Amino acid sequence: MASHITGTRDEWLAARLELLEAEKDLSRRSDEVERQRRALPWVRIDKDYTFDTAEGAATLADLFHGRSQLIIYHFMFGPDWDEGCPSCSSVADGLNQTHLHLQNHDVAFTAVSRASLEKLIAYRDRMGWTLPWVSSGRSDFNFDFNVSFTPESVAAGQTYNFQPLRDTQPDPAHVPSELHGMSAFAIEDGAVYHTYSTYARGVDAIWNMWHWLDRAPLGRNEGDKSWFRRHDMYDSSYQ
Repeated sequence: MASHITGTRDEWLAARLELLEAEKDLSRRSDEVERQRRALPWVRIDKDYTFDTAEGAATLADLFHGRSQLIIYHFMFGPDWDEGCPSCSSVADGLNQTHLHLQNHDVAFTAVSRASLEKLIAYRDRMGWTLPWVSSGRSDFNFDFNVSFTPESVAAGQTYNFQPLRDTQPDPAHVPSELHGMSAFAIEDGAVYHTYSTYARGVDAIWNMWHWLDRAPLGRNEGDKSWFRRHDMYDSSYQ
């Protein structure tokens, strides 16, 4: 274990009360950030996108399923991949039930990947999920929302997390083909609007595993950044 201090219960309580004030301040600042997030201007989506779904071909508007809001998780699963990203799979473990609550609060949800619908459904079945998942492989959706890349698009200045990816991935031979993120949309009078997107550490807010670890004695304890696995690949003795 990492080094730590010990103390009496009274010392712990005094330190905890001091931390409580910091946590309350963080909550208030978080509320303000959420207000700023909701105040972002909406950008109308005029481009036609086609998605392959279990019900057939669908437009972006169809993904709302009658609701006024839509949240999309950009799940890393490329067309030539055999299975989904372990990190995204961890996120999906939490979203698998959360999406039911969203759908009952006027918010549609779906994961979107470029892999074929057949691959997505097979992997979803393997993971035991029920969350909606559609393929964007027939459209530019992933590229337009900056979660899929080619060496040429990166060289031309395509961004990830709102900065040119070539600035953080200068070697064209190691350009990632897929990265993760989430985007939110609204529909009003039949028009679809993009309202918000976040990437990289911005996704931590919906990756509930980290929030539990942040409250554990050793925190995230990320000596090995790839310590987590797809949930069906852990040692069964710990399950």
